[in-house]
Amino acid sequence: MRSGPVPAGSPAEIAALVDEALATDDGPGALARLTQLLAYGAADPADPACAAHLHCPPLAVAAAADLAVSALNPSQDSWDQAPAATALESTLLAEIAGLVGYDPQRAAGVLTSGGTESNLMGLMLARDQKLDGIVELDGIPAGVRPCILASEAAHFSVQRAAALLGLGERAVIPVAVDRGLRMREDELERAMAEASWAGRTPIAVVATAGTTDTGAVDPLSAAADLAGRYGAWLHVDAAYGGGALLSDRLAPLLDGIARADSVSLDWHKLGWQPAAAGVFLVRRAETYVSLARRAEYLNPVDDEQAGYPSLLGRSLRTTRRADAFKLAVTLRTLGRDGLGRLVDSCHDLALAAADAVRADPALELYAEPVLTAVLFRYRPPGVTDEAALDEVNGRLRRLLLRTGRAVVGRTELPGDGPGRVRLKLTLLNPHTTVGEVGALVREVVGAGRKVAGERAG
Repeated sequence: MRSGPVPAGSPAEIAALVDEALATDDGPGALARLTQLLAYGAADPADPACAAHLHCPPLAVAAAADLAVSALNPSQDSWDQAPAATALESTLLAEIAGLVGYDPQRAAGVLTSGGTESNLMGLMLARDQKLDGIVELDGIPAGVRPCILASEAAHFSVQRAAALLGLGERAVIPVAVDRGLRMREDELERAMAEASWAGRTPIAVVATAGTTDTGAVDPLSAAADLAGRYGAWLHVDAAYGGGALLSDRLAPLLDGIARADSVSLDWHKLGWQPAAAGVFLVRRAETYVSLARRAEYLNPVDDEQAGYPSLLGRSLRTTRRADAFKLAVTLRTLGRDGLGRLVDSCHDLALAAADAVRADPALELYAEPVLTAVLFRYRPPGVTDEAALDEVNGRLRRLLLRTGRAVVGRTELPGDGPGRVRLKLTLLNPHTTVGEVGALVREVVGAGRKVAGERAG
């Protein structure tokens, strides 16, 4: 048994426990024993002090639905492996397309492993659509210089996708952000103009709806205007912020998302689903054409002509579990309104955390919360050395981890030099109380004092 959001101990100590458990072979008893190990050694996203990442406590109904899928094991690569799940995914995606603001009759999509896969798909389709007739079988010919524009705070998967697509990470042009890490419209316009003057082809603009650190939402309508002006594809990475669509209070933050050519959504963040529950959508189904594939043992022509549908051409994967099922069950159980109340509760917790940070003179709030993330640092009065502050904040977070008292995030602001380290609370448990958030903030201060004292001594 243990208390706290993570087991106390160093990484080496946890690894030793795992090695010891795996060295024992006790037949049928292995399930119970290794499950106990997993539970003991897991970060508990339901614990109020587990607040580092976009790691949600899944809803019980969603976990039960996920267990049903695991037991039945349908595979979405052909109709005859998943008859009901195939129809269910298509119907669910039409419903989610309507939530985004797409025409459900014209949109298309697929369930994915998350934002990284969805972003890769969006940029793949952007490349194929915008370089149609230029891309050859052996790759992009010399002299063609495609580029992708994304904010400095965009997810690292944008660069990774560019590399995987043969464009190279340097094809991604970073666009300056404001203090809240929101992409600046004027900087996007300047960057696109400069790229065009330099003979580069802007094939895509990636706008983020919910940056990982601050939850910032880029100016979506302005991004759509500029993408349209330069003939670029607009992809909106709403893996985090897409949950705002469930909330009447926060949905206006995503005004303009319906103008995107493609969208990433992750319901294993602000949707309380077991991972994975990513969604990739395109506004126009015909733009999916480059992903179409024919495998005679999975989707033969005569089967499709006879009315047997295939989702093979919707995904980068072949074998694919029925992740749409748990989301469909959740939506039928809670509805948009019920899920929206959970989103609002987490937003309220973020506002309360910001108040608690502001109220403590040893803490420095970075920016007002947009969604459910709060960025701040421990800064005791009189300490001005930025490198020292970075060290103290990094060490206090590790102290909380080592003692098992709290899981607090750590990140760095864009730029160079010291003074960029910040702590982060990502509040995704709607059942956490304001009092528990205050206690977590006090844990941070207590750890900071201990580390600062050790450093001074």
